[in-house]
Amino acid sequence: MRGAAWHVPEAATPVPELPELASLNEDERRACLALGVDRVHADDALDATALAEGAARQVLGQAGLPAGDLGGLIVVESRAPETLLSSEATRLQRRLGADAAITFTVGGLGCVSVTPALLAARGLLCADAGLGDVLVVHGSKPAGAGRYRHPVTVNGDGGQALLVSRRGPVRLLDIVQETNGDHWDLFHVAYRDRPADQWREECRDLPTYSFRLAMETRGRLSALLSSLLERNGLQPGDVRGYVSQNLSAAGFRFTEESLGIELLPVCRDNLRRFGHLGPNDVFLNLYTAKERGQLVEGDRAVLINVSPVAAWSVLLVELGPQEKMS
Repeated sequence: MRGAAWHVPEAATPVPELPELASLNEDERRACLALGVDRVHADDALDATALAEGAARQVLGQAGLPAGDLGGLIVVESRAPETLLSSEATRLQRRLGADAAITFTVGGLGCVSVTPALLAARGLLCADAGLGDVLVVHGSKPAGAGRYRHPVTVNGDGGQALLVSRRGPVRLLDIVQETNGDHWDLFHVAYRDRPADQWREECRDLPTYSFRLAMETRGRLSALLSSLLERNGLQPGDVRGYVSQNLSAAGFRFTEESLGIELLPVCRDNLRRFGHLGPNDVFLNLYTAKERGQLVEGDRAVLINVSPVAAWSVLLVELGPQEKMS
């Protein structure tokens, strides 16, 4: 990983002031306010492509890399594209001027969608020794009009750009991912027969989410983490820190208790500050921990991602020395 950047709107709204809270019943309102999210950043004038573009321009500027030198551009698709049939990926390609980049989208796995994007980036770099760096980007916005996803989290707006290279100060050592199609429509937004301001994300079966999927997640993550460590010849003590996606304070406790680990403090800090930013959470937490000295050169960390579609992934990274980039 040669670099990473985020673009988050300046304007922030405290969660108790979100407009949709007025339409919630008492149990839903209580659940929302107990998530551990203090505020979310949002700008209705910025769509997913604009958020992704902001982050992309930042990371390219930091690396001193012209967009025209990119070998690949992989866009983690938005949950609700602005138009059907058009291409968000090539729209961003044109806006950045990444004319030579192999460009496409990946997605369909919610928060976990960043994992196949990185697998694809690694595959491109391995398949073509002459290919330039690959940019993995995502603009995170809620699919419906509201930002509270009962009973899961509160969504903020944010763009992320990861510059994947053959060298860099963060090394992605291994990736493990699994999915289960039994839950493909557990959360959904019906949209074909209603205007956009009436779109609402719904959970098909709350007990399935709260109990059945939770128990499956406990077993899946435990097995994935054990497999990841074993195939890399590591013991739990060899991992300096763990980060996960930012859904809720209860979600953090569940992950910690399920795996017998302690998440880095930045997870709870970023949950309070930003809410949930979809596939952007885990790397935002990783780099925040790096900036704050919670992870230092030589440390290994595990990034944990879960999506109710259902999908699970764990990524093993190592922090190396800062390298001078040409």
